[in-house]
Amino acid sequence: MKISLCMIVKNEKATLERCLSSINDIVDEIIIVDTGSTDRTKDIARKFTEHVIAFQWIDDFSAARNFAFSHASMDYIMWLDADDVLLPDAQQKLLCLKQSLNHSVDAVSMVYHVDFDDNGNVALNVRRIRIVKRTKNFQWHGAVHEDLSVAGNILDSDIVVTHRKIHKHTDRNLKIYENRLRQGKEFTAQDIFHYARELHQHKIYEKAVVFYLKFLDNKYASEDNRIFVCTRLADCYYQLGDKEKELAYTFKSFEYDIPRPESCCRLGYHFLQQNEFKKAAYWYKQAIESPSPENIWTIINQPSRNWLPHMQLGLCYYNLGLYHLSYQHNKIALSYRPEDKDILNNLNLLEKLLEQRQDI
Repeated sequence: MKISLCMIVKNEKATLERCLSSINDIVDEIIIVDTGSTDRTKDIARKFTEHVIAFQWIDDFSAARNFAFSHASMDYIMWLDADDVLLPDAQQKLLCLKQSLNHSVDAVSMVYHVDFDDNGNVALNVRRIRIVKRTKNFQWHGAVHEDLSVAGNILDSDIVVTHRKIHKHTDRNLKIYENRLRQGKEFTAQDIFHYARELHQHKIYEKAVVFYLKFLDNKYASEDNRIFVCTRLADCYYQLGDKEKELAYTFKSFEYDIPRPESCCRLGYHFLQQNEFKKAAYWYKQAIESPSPENIWTIINQPSRNWLPHMQLGLCYYNLGLYHLSYQHNKIALSYRPEDKDILNNLNLLEKLLEQRQDI
């Protein structure tokens, strides 16, 4: 198995060398398509490959990625972004895959650790197609948040690509979508989904609601995407101060599958605000006990599965006078966030309370 790494870049001097260094000894060819860098990006790229090709940016990520793929010459094509990296364990697994991959495989998916909390814990992970057979001529679709359409024999690997962003989130994607709207371009369901997320991220909640609801009207939307959109709608309504609709869309997500941890935590917080600690504790326990989704392509919000419900259970049990249980859950939360001052203060207080009870 020989691999062409194809990347599109622009002004990535801060991250490109780190990315390419993590995979340079594994792939057999590197294609770097530059979409208009004004910094040292192209010079850095030339340290690793002679294939540094200019592409005139036309506000279309798929066009740029398809252009990059068209220059590949190896059996398989892999893609990364400049702020992605393969950690040593992933490097070894990819090397093993190169030696063992059956040539009947048309595409390989990998886990993507997208975001991290301030303690280095994975906060969000998804799965994406990362390697495709070149002769299949699979194409990218979507101007922004583009997807690679594949079919055939797909191998779901346990290789992890780690996203290590340095740049702050910009309004670049939002502007591309809004320009396309002004031009009268028709939005696909994928466009509607991602445009709503961009609006949400930029705190344009009322408009985000409009497009999230528009997405739910699509009868072909998957159950996982419907659940995700319901949780996003609930958050938008929370931000807008509409508690009734926040709860309505939280419960609506239950129509598609068993309650997901993010929705359970939202309900727990709702009851916590009402000082209904038993009800809040029930929902936080549901978040902890919720099984992982059967669909490996599900977007997973990790904090709602680990430290967050444990920390909140600690608060519930403290208010219920169950200090021992509160201590246990704060200790579990601390295992995820060992330097969290709030959790450390909670444990210090609880230790004193438990000592006093023993004295009595």
